[in-house]
Amino acid sequence: MSGLSVYFCGSIRGGREDRALYERIIRLLKRYGTVLTEHIASPEISEAGEDAREDGDKFIHDRDVAWLQQADVVVAEVTQPSLGVGYELGRAVTINKKILCLFRASSGRVLSAMIRGADDGRSVLVRDYEPQDVEGILQEYFTVTYPSL
Repeated sequence: MSGLSVYFCGSIRGGREDRALYERIIRLLKRYGTVLTEHIASPEISEAGEDAREDGDKFIHDRDVAWLQQADVVVAEVTQPSLGVGYELGRAVTINKKILCLFRASSGRVLSAMIRGADDGRSVLVRDYEPQDVEGILQEYFTVTYPSL
């Protein structure tokens, strides 16, 4: 197990249709390090998010921004549109994090130009994929980006 810290982004309040897929991606990401945001795949979290937390939205924001700053790499599943994921990616770009965005073109959706257009081939990469391909895409990404793993 490597010492990488991985921040995984996926939709919560924007829709939970891909929760099981997030769970699979997180399981695969654990091969490369610690996933700081494992709760994204939790079946207990609904579209209402972590509203049951008495600490509230400010606590969630500040905790997640701290995790984002701690992370070595950000992996985002961006098929389900989400204001939160977009915000996290914007923050990650600003603080120079390595970012991998995964988009299922077969979903019938069109990825935001602000996400696809951020792909610079170095620090931000956007990959179209199908669920059966995600393991290979992650293996290639981490092998190339972190060759000492």
